[in-house]
Amino acid sequence: MVSIDSLKVILQLHVGVRLDHYLTNKFPKYSRSKIQNLIRSSKILVNNKQCKTGYRLELNDLITINHPHLQEEGYSKITPESMNLNILFEDEDLAIIDKPSGLVVHPGKGNRSGTLVNGLLHHFGNLSDTNGLIRPGIVHRLDKNTSGLIIIAKNNNAHQNLSEQFKYRDVKKEYYALTWGLWKEKVGQIESGLRRDKKDPTKYCISRNGKKSITFFKVIKRFQHCSLTNFFPKTGRTHQIRVHSASLGYPIFGDDKYGGGISKTKGYMEEYSKEYRRLLSKFDRFALHAKKLEFFHPSTKSVVKFESSLPVEFIELIKKLDNIIES
Repeated sequence: MVSIDSLKVILQLHVGVRLDHYLTNKFPKYSRSKIQNLIRSSKILVNNKQCKTGYRLELNDLITINHPHLQEEGYSKITPESMNLNILFEDEDLAIIDKPSGLVVHPGKGNRSGTLVNGLLHHFGNLSDTNGLIRPGIVHRLDKNTSGLIIIAKNNNAHQNLSEQFKYRDVKKEYYALTWGLWKEKVGQIESGLRRDKKDPTKYCISRNGKKSITFFKVIKRFQHCSLTNFFPKTGRTHQIRVHSASLGYPIFGDDKYGGGISKTKGYMEEYSKEYRRLLSKFDRFALHAKKLEFFHPSTKSVVKFESSLPVEFIELIKKLDNIIES
């Protein structure tokens, strides 16, 4: 097997992190047990030496991986592609992109082209490589069917600063969502640990032993059977808002994976059920939008704020739900 380029630990925030945890985060489609087996079998080396799965990373460690599937997953070359990007802000350190629903953020299994990263490389050329060659510039992510604001780092210094702000929860995020059901409380906090679902690795679930996850919510408006809701995630776990909201019985409208799709229309009067099925078929996305971001600029240290308008299809959906109330 041919060794791929080594990963170099260059961020202070990675120092002290377990090797198996670090690589599981780098290659999310591989379980920790799989990564641990590769470490034990010397397919993964640190500074050209075999080490334990629980080895704590040090600054400037070189991690060498000799495994063709990981090479395919993380280090195949990405082809720049011309793409219409909605760039709300840009300077020498970062860019703010208003991502449309339907756009995958970075290449992965089954998505080698047509991703946001392909478009970013064509438009900007050089971006930070802190998150590996498969995720240039990507500091955080949005799901494919979620729209809204995403921060892109143009250099490693900016990336490190922004990553630390996310880690220490200095980044303020606000989402707009349409959820099924009428919330019992207008404001509140959801604090439930999250882990990957053992039966379906593409899903996450509530778990006492999961990673600490905190989401604040505020109900903006109630419809006949749905609610327009603000979410303020304090942590940034994968699928956090979607899982937290669904765990209380209020799945995101259009989110079939967590119970917010066609199956949710059952049990209503036929006139409502039929209309909701029609709306779902036309909407064809999650009713979840990353509307606001606030953080410290990595160079000036001043607070910067950005806001994205609700997409047209989201606004139209709200109007149609208003009509259902009036009927």
